[in-house]
Amino acid sequence: MLVLVENGLIKDVDFTGAMCPNDVPLTDFTDAMLIPGLVDAHAHLCWDPTKEPQHLRDEADQALVERAHNHAQQALRCGITTIRDLGDRHYATVSLRERYRRERAVGPELLVSGPPLTRTGGHCWFLGGEADTAVGLVDAVDEHASRGVDWIKIMATGGFRTHSTNPGQPQYSSVELGAVVDAAHRVGLPVTAHAHATAGIAAAVKAGVDGLEHCTFVGQAGAVVDDNVLESIVNQGIWCGITIARPQPDMPAQTLAVLERKWDNVRHIMAAGARIAFSADAGINPSKPHDVLPRDLVYLTHQGFARADVLAGATARAAASCGLGHRKGHIAAGYDADLLAVDDVRSNIEALCRVNAIWRAGTPIALDTPKTAN
Repeated sequence: MLVLVENGLIKDVDFTGAMCPNDVPLTDFTDAMLIPGLVDAHAHLCWDPTKEPQHLRDEADQALVERAHNHAQQALRCGITTIRDLGDRHYATVSLRERYRRERAVGPELLVSGPPLTRTGGHCWFLGGEADTAVGLVDAVDEHASRGVDWIKIMATGGFRTHSTNPGQPQYSSVELGAVVDAAHRVGLPVTAHAHATAGIAAAVKAGVDGLEHCTFVGQAGAVVDDNVLESIVNQGIWCGITIARPQPDMPAQTLAVLERKWDNVRHIMAAGARIAFSADAGINPSKPHDVLPRDLVYLTHQGFARADVLAGATARAAASCGLGHRKGHIAAGYDADLLAVDDVRSNIEALCRVNAIWRAGTPIALDTPKTAN
């Protein structure tokens, strides 16, 4: 196979065995497989995974931007060529995205949401996106739009990382969520909702969100998928952004109980025909450094998911879930030349953790020391 790249795009893909044109530089990877660059559709670039996230409220803006830059580069060097950041403080990732564009710096393509909308004292309140009424939420959407975000992120339920909140309870009504969706769509912005609680998922679906993050279905009986809500998710074509969580020694019992059912639930959601993307939730704790996605994908195959589904879930489907399916996630003419050369992942998925070469928009990227899967 011959892939021709020009001006950052794939110009052509040839399967005939034709020789490379004489006037075109050739990089030969005879024994490698070429796959699209990975897309992490849910990350937190300005978070330090080694610290409690509340530390963010006391940090200077420039420190947040520099940390986000360092983490973006860390992600890029392991093959993550596109990142959707779903929760920063003081629009740090907006600043970083604009810096990359202004300086024409090589980094992963960034889609950013700014501070997520949440209740006063709600999940991730320390990021600064607090709003409690429909009017306040609409004003927050307008503020985010004026700052140049690509997505609106709202915390429809409590979360596991903010101990004062309950992941099994909604934070907003469907009316309040609907006001956010209407305001965002009026200015051309899609909305994705952090949603663990079944009632919160139902409210977000009724409001017409474009995406559901985590989609955990936590209720009184534990993590049990509500098939009526799932049917609506499928019918409305809402993307389910499944963040890959692995049990850790210090996890609370409540979190471990949810994880015990998580992958059976995800299989159930997939079997129903829901649109699924896989992501890392990078940055949230020590098990989630910003280069963790390849290792998380290997872990998914150990949970019984087919390699093809895992790869598509972090490339073509992840790109589509971010609104980039028309130019990322495939190796085809007209798509961005975001490419990875790896050993044959069909026979050994752990090859994702030992990338041989990376190109971001056709530019080769220097690699980190190869890592082993765990």
